[in-house]
Amino acid sequence: MDAVGAIIDWHLAGRDSKSGREPIEQSGSPFLLRSGGKMITCVVDYQIDRTREAQFERFCRLWLELTPKFGGVHHGYFLPSDGPSDRALALFSFDSLADYERYRVEAATDERVIAANRLRDTEAGVIRWDRSFFRPLLP
Repeated sequence: MDAVGAIIDWHLAGRDSKSGREPIEQSGSPFLLRSGGKMITCVVDYQIDRTREAQFERFCRLWLELTPKFGGVHHGYFLPSDGPSDRALALFSFDSLADYERYRVEAATDERVIAANRLRDTEAGVIRWDRSFFRPLLP
């Protein structure tokens, strides 16, 4: 294994029950063991209505629970703090683009996912959202 792979494995130590790998806790957060593919991280950039932050947080908490169900690792939501910002970010990763695409297919018919997306579209104050993909370069 190369040095970068070893670093990624160190950062992503753990396993996911969906793929049959045993879950491991690390600092209270579940992580995935890299499957040898090219890990992909999705960054979702939201513009939100700050008067509906409580509803948006409810939406976020749903996805924090849902993402691991489909084999992903959710790195959290980053919400506006002080000042006039109306941006929030979400970051989550999959072992590969193929795993991400599999998640998209499986999630499309999941009742909790459908309900979470309905909440996003109706009550959570999401004005717009964009999705971008990155490959992590870790220390």
